[in-house]
Amino acid sequence: MMSVVHRLTVGWLVDHLSFINQCGYEICDSFACPGGVTLNTSVRSTEDCHGSSTFVATSSSSSGPTHSPEDAIETEGKTAKMRYVFREEFFDISKPHIVAPPEEQLCQGCPEMSLTEIKVNSNREERQEGTKSGAEDSVGSAMKKRKRKCLFNQGELDALEYHSKVRKLIWEGTLHLVQEGLKSGFLHQRTAELSCRKNNVPVVCGLAELCEMAKQFPAVNEGDHRAVYVLEDETSSPEQDLLSCVAENASNHAKIIVLMGQKYLVPPKSSFLLSDISCLQPLLNYKKKYDVIVIDPPWENKSVKRSNRYSHLSSWQIKQIPVPTLAAPNCLVVTWVTNRQKHLHFVKDELYPHWSVKTLAEWHWVKITRAGEFVLPLDSLHKKPYEVLVLGRVQGDDKEALRTSEGVLPIPEHKLIVSTPCTLHSHKPPLTGAIHDLIS
Repeated sequence: MMSVVHRLTVGWLVDHLSFINQCGYEICDSFACPGGVTLNTSVRSTEDCHGSSTFVATSSSSSGPTHSPEDAIETEGKTAKMRYVFREEFFDISKPHIVAPPEEQLCQGCPEMSLTEIKVNSNREERQEGTKSGAEDSVGSAMKKRKRKCLFNQGELDALEYHSKVRKLIWEGTLHLVQEGLKSGFLHQRTAELSCRKNNVPVVCGLAELCEMAKQFPAVNEGDHRAVYVLEDETSSPEQDLLSCVAENASNHAKIIVLMGQKYLVPPKSSFLLSDISCLQPLLNYKKKYDVIVIDPPWENKSVKRSNRYSHLSSWQIKQIPVPTLAAPNCLVVTWVTNRQKHLHFVKDELYPHWSVKTLAEWHWVKITRAGEFVLPLDSLHKKPYEVLVLGRVQGDDKEALRTSEGVLPIPEHKLIVSTPCTLHSHKPPLTGAIHDLIS
């Protein structure tokens, strides 16, 4: 609920930064110097594998005021704490990445776009090219290239057709939520003119290297007795202890762990397995069932291939994620999907049936600036200012379904989650507020 700024019938306006900062990243002074607090701002979060120095620290004592990160405070006879907050510049998106034409900007109204006409014209050109005579084939290559650029392949046509179906819902719903944000002062129309901060924080992925290291450890069998590693107050632990089983922070305060020389923050009352889907046996040994499972697969796309930023998973590998084993009865499964229709069809037609999950809804995350504009033109043919979430529910046998279905609330067919995105790659917004609304 901490993340929701406004709640309307169409969906939610979400404050991602506030959600992170209210997650309890507060450290007791059990490993600070007895006479004061030593601050180190180079701390990452276990929730984010792409940020270097993503948190900054503020210091406080149980009977004193909050101090700036540059201050050291005397703490003899008191309980000292350090509170970590996420760096605001990661959410300082004051201008769109690409500015939309005036007729496509959010507050101008919702212009109709004849996507059907584009599709018809594209098909007509394809047919015409297929019936050219030999004489026509001698037309200059420049003209041929220009014509070819106007054509859409089947994947692009499918994407246009999908966009035409959801476009009005996204436009009008986002407009209503943005208007509420502007009225309350959460969004500021003049932000783009006033903001001059630069995001000059280095972005380095460290957890990907840790996952690679985890795969080098011996395989963990189902009968191995140690399923959980409980995090203590020490700042360092053997990597093998942390990466060969589920690590758990059962305390009411965040913990700092050190892996490969880097510090990471673990939120209170949380647990994690740092691995990939080839090494999930420790999670199965943990023997816990989950009411909500959120999956953000590394989908294959051209950008990933070009940048070589991370390895993508094949359809077969994604199917191997043991969702049925981890899911409690009537578990809600949420999968992030790119705007590529091939991936959306795979989730709905192959992946969910394979897991015995029934598709219930498609929601959209809409990305806006702090001034309430789409970060990309809504009708951009290259990238869209929204991403898709496919929601489904695990289906048990008939007897189990009857026994456990009481009290299960229906999932709305379409909702929007509107927020300013983080500049860290693929950093998704919190779903806590939306999920809480569904199950409460």
